[in-house]
Amino acid sequence: MSSKSKRQQTMAKRNREHAVEEKRRLKREKKQAARDARNNPEAPVTEGPLTEDEAQAREAIDVA
Repeated sequence: MSSKSKRQQTMAKRNREHAVEEKRRLKREKKQAARDARNNPEAPVTEGPLTEDEAQAREAIDVA
């Protein structure tokens, strides 16, 4: 007989799904910023949040 209860989702799977969603969200924001810059070139350019890799790279440059 089959069980009617759902299997519990693992933390690893939840973390992978969260990482994918975060990556997609950042990509959408980046595309929207580029679209806004093309439509209004006089608007000030603002930077989005840095990824961990970008933050580490900036820290390495600042320290050097």
